[in-house]
Amino acid sequence: MIQTHALTVYYGSHRGIDNLEMAVEPGEIYGFLGPNGAGKTTTLRVLLDIIRPTSGGATVFGLDCQKEGVAIRRRVSYLPGELSLYPQLRASQFLRVINDVRGRTADPAEIDRLCQYVELDPSRQMRTYSRGNKQKVGIVAAFMGQPELLILDEPTSGLDPLIQERVHDLVRRARTDGRTVLLSSHILSEVQEVCDRVGIIRDGRLVATERVEDLLESHLHRVTIRFERTPPPGMFDRDATREIARRDQTVTLEIREGLNRVLADAVQYGVLEIETHQVSLEEVFMEYYGQGGGNDRE
Repeated sequence: MIQTHALTVYYGSHRGIDNLEMAVEPGEIYGFLGPNGAGKTTTLRVLLDIIRPTSGGATVFGLDCQKEGVAIRRRVSYLPGELSLYPQLRASQFLRVINDVRGRTADPAEIDRLCQYVELDPSRQMRTYSRGNKQKVGIVAAFMGQPELLILDEPTSGLDPLIQERVHDLVRRARTDGRTVLLSSHILSEVQEVCDRVGIIRDGRLVATERVEDLLESHLHRVTIRFERTPPPGMFDRDATREIARRDQTVTLEIREGLNRVLADAVQYGVLEIETHQVSLEEVFMEYYGQGGGNDRE
């Protein structure tokens, strides 16, 4: 559905993205994850031919993003991270204009249902809206007409928790219908909840691409071990292992690699019980960003 090839963008001497290799499969929700300034928005703008790459290229639907941008945009719905609206228009007028530009792909009943679902009153002028209500206009505009591909840049920004969950539901419904979603976000819980795969971008480079469940399972283990005899302090501390808690004969460890070696060392002190703990995507993410990063211009 989406493919980039050595995609590179420089803003003068500042790097936006560097040799980015990314692939999004049809029918999946792909989370594009990174802090502000890491290069997420730059990538999305190249896909939509809003900006041109310094080198490399990208395709959407197998079409070249720079040569066939008009054909691509007819089939894509884009929610930008910085949403600009016409303040003098009512939301209903704005949505009607967007629908007309797209070729009237959504019927009025569908637009009404979406407005009701996200609790948006479309009869008001958009200059009267709060930030959250303006974001709801963007959500309705993005999802109406059931586009083949949705590109969503920070879609739940400014929304209350109830509406955030409804947006997540709309994203999941799109996947159920066989459509594809590229969701750019720095909200880790959001990515963990709805995405099939995640690409982590750091300093303009893609540093990992994995299924969410594999990412959670393979990069960080947390275990609590109860011993017959308490190991001495620092017994398990290595580059890839860290003791994070100790109480009586119980020790809790974070293990990045070498789990078998840690367990072999633990046996010397008589293992009575082992409990494993689920790590969050936030903790895995910090493994990639623990030394900082993401300061390049986006």
